[in-house]
Amino acid sequence: MKTIVANSDKEASALEVVVSNRQRVFQFRTDVLHDFSMKLVKDELKLERASLGIALLGVNRMAKANQQFLNHTGATDVITFAYPAEGEDQLSGELLICPAVAVEQAQEFGTSPASELVRYVVHGVLHLSGFDDLSPALRRLMKKEENRLVRRLEEWLPFENLEFKARSQ
Repeated sequence: MKTIVANSDKEASALEVVVSNRQRVFQFRTDVLHDFSMKLVKDELKLERASLGIALLGVNRMAKANQQFLNHTGATDVITFAYPAEGEDQLSGELLICPAVAVEQAQEFGTSPASELVRYVVHGVLHLSGFDDLSPALRRLMKKEENRLVRRLEEWLPFENLEFKARSQ
C-alpha cells in the first residue's frame, strides 16, 4: 500500500490531499494522481482550503462500502463522503474509488482507465463542492462541468502519465 500526503507550498495546512492505494490488482502513479487532485482543487476550483482523502479500493472492499453506506449491491466507481467545512473556499471530504471499475467503464465508454480514474476524482470533488446529480437537469449540469475539468486536467498533463496497468502476476 502506498500513501501520498502533501500540502501546498503556501500554507502548511491550507490544501491537503492524501492518496492511499489499498488495492493490489492495478498499479499506477499515486503521486501523479495526487498532482491531478491538487491541480483540480487549487488551480481549477480556486479553493484556498481543502482536506481531501482519496482511497483506492479493490472490488470486494468497494462492494462492501457500497452496501454498508448506500445499501447498493456490488462495486461502484466512486463514493463521496463530505465532512463539515467552514466557508465557501473550503472543501473537506473523502473519496472511495475502485480502479477495477475504471477498467470496466473505460472499455464500455471507449476511454482509458487512467482517464476514468481522474474522472472519478473530478466527479467526487464536484459532489464535495455542492454539485448534485439526482435529477436529469442537475446531472446534465454536473456532467458538463465534469467534462470541462477533465479536459483541462488532461491539457495540463496527459493521463498516460498515471501509468495505469494491471500488476504482473
